[in-house]
Amino acid sequence: MNTFIRKSVLGVAGLAFAGGVFAGPATAHAAPSVESMPVAVAVQADKPSVDKAKLVPHGVQGAQSRIELSDEQVGNVKAIIAATKKTGMDERAAVVSIATALQESKLENLGHLGERNDHDSQGLFQQRPTSGWGTVEQITDPEYATTAFLKALKQVDGWQDMPLTEAAQTVQVSAYPDHYAQWEQQAADLVAEHWNS
Repeated sequence: MNTFIRKSVLGVAGLAFAGGVFAGPATAHAAPSVESMPVAVAVQADKPSVDKAKLVPHGVQGAQSRIELSDEQVGNVKAIIAATKKTGMDERAAVVSIATALQESKLENLGHLGERNDHDSQGLFQQRPTSGWGTVEQITDPEYATTAFLKALKQVDGWQDMPLTEAAQTVQVSAYPDHYAQWEQQAADLVAEHWNS
């Protein structure tokens, strides 16, 4: 109860008591009792929680990896979640997207890495301009890259019922198809933390 309401209630109670003492029993009943006075109560609404069963419906597969994230990486998580919501896809799609970006770039929006580059792969999802993902400018834009990934994911028949690594691999066509699974728990934790923030 806030201080103003408490003082008001106590003040009314004090007046009622004083009125009863000085005016006698007949007028004491005329003043409202503290119990009958409405009291405003402030309730802090928590953000709605995410249904965690939807985030990892098949359970995690294999050993899980986890990395500490910088502010930039967390910003990329939020950009992936925002793009997922914008496309009308659910939390599970965000988990698949974030796990994929964790594997492909550790959630860093990578430009061309010179000799260390895998062909012309760039951005969060290591998409390639020569494979039709978009221009360099597009695939290094987190919203565009996520939307392109999700558009391809939507075209995978039954992706919602697949293990994460299978859904991600169907889109990414990686030389290491099982590596996406190791990021599922961290991706789910990140979606649970940031989906409603």
